[in-house]
Amino acid sequence: MKSVTLKLPEPLLADIEAEGRERNISRSDVMRERLERGKQERPRRAAHLDAIADVIGSVHGLPPDLSTRKKQYLQMGYGRKRPR
Repeated sequence: MKSVTLKLPEPLLADIEAEGRERNISRSDVMRERLERGKQERPRRAAHLDAIADVIGSVHGLPPDLSTRKKQYLQMGYGRKRPR
């Protein structure tokens, strides 16, 4: 097994040490378990979707078939700046 040096914030390290004492296992074992658990539990979602999740579906007034005919709407000039 390879060794890795890691800097952790004091509260997180204290939590890891406390869990290790409670369960009578080493800090390394606690950290390995947490890393494995995090890898399994994390849903695979793209980061850009997380950034815009609150606005998805909130734009009103767009054509209902925009997702299927986007090329046609872009050729018509939909979404371009209009002269004032």
